[in-house]
Amino acid sequence: MPEIFEGGIYSVIRRAVIVGNGFAGSENQSIGLVRALGFSDRQSFYRVTRPTGRLNKWLHWLPVSLHKKLNYVIKRICGESRFLTAGARKLVPVAAENGRSSGLSTVLEADAKQIATIARETFEKDGPLSVVASGRDTISVIQHPRSHLNRFDLVITPQHDYYPLTPQAQEQIPRFRRRWITPHEPPDRHVVLTVGALHQADSAALRGAATAWHDELAPLPKPFLVVNIGGPTRHCRYGVDLAKQLTLSLQNVLASCGSLRISFSRRTPRKVANILIKELSCHPKVYIWDGEGSNPHMGHLAWADVFVITADSVSMLSEACSTGKAVYVIGAERSTWKFSDFHKFLRERGVVRPFSGKEDISESWSYPPLNDMAEAARRVREALAERGWRLQV
Repeated sequence: MPEIFEGGIYSVIRRAVIVGNGFAGSENQSIGLVRALGFSDRQSFYRVTRPTGRLNKWLHWLPVSLHKKLNYVIKRICGESRFLTAGARKLVPVAAENGRSSGLSTVLEADAKQIATIARETFEKDGPLSVVASGRDTISVIQHPRSHLNRFDLVITPQHDYYPLTPQAQEQIPRFRRRWITPHEPPDRHVVLTVGALHQADSAALRGAATAWHDELAPLPKPFLVVNIGGPTRHCRYGVDLAKQLTLSLQNVLASCGSLRISFSRRTPRKVANILIKELSCHPKVYIWDGEGSNPHMGHLAWADVFVITADSVSMLSEACSTGKAVYVIGAERSTWKFSDFHKFLRERGVVRPFSGKEDISESWSYPPLNDMAEAARRVREALAERGWRLQV
């Protein structure tokens, strides 16, 4: 084989393992990176799942391994049906949010020993593999990096994750809590800092979505405005107050808008969605996706002229800002901690603007689109090359 004369067959990486945690925002980062590396058709998907039911919802702050052991002990003492339900199934469905998924119907429960065994048993035939994971629960399957990121070959993270090391954050964090908040040290050369989150909405995916959604979205009157609504989080709290503000602002810009489509995420509170549905669903320019049928999210990214996005979702903002189209944000003033830092950076870079309802939607503006995915993939290839490895795509 030609590889033997190019450094040996075992220096070529042909496959990848993704370890997910069940959250679309985390899993799509890993799926997107593997896609950018050319392994979309040569990947295995594993997912870390926690025990569910009753008391378990109060134990999610524990490391996964400890949570499962505690669940087992309590079940033995108290009985399975009284306090806790059984742990994860061996096969779990792949969640898809906003039209994004791995393309697989099921994934295996993540088990480090099982992954390592499969890697050893298939090494002679398939060579080494690359392991990609995102999210706190997934990292514990590999090796918990609370203080030593050098345990990994490469760490890719948004730069706002280093907010805890800034002077502003140090003023907000009591000294006794600092040892529990990562990161502990500034990034070194094996840490790749991105602006936002990695995702699957690369140029190839958007071209495919543009074709798939052409008949439905291409005929819509221009300018075409898409509104993506997430849900409140600990560091971006809101409720019906923001929904009413958003509704009023959208009503104000409808005159300069050709068509408006609204999508909610799985995290959107029903009371927030109901306000927008009640006030806007009867307007002839407005279409609100009801969650039935194919999710139009990728089609929206491909065909929209302008976006309005709630400030809680780094993922949705990162996707929209990778298109180079106008992106307005509502609720950024409610963000705290590192998320406030993220929004500040986007504004300073000219990538987003606050949404007030006074905008002329027909007025176009642009910026150099975020290209975090291409940079992350390039750094992965460089890191492999330094170790004498290369990717076969």
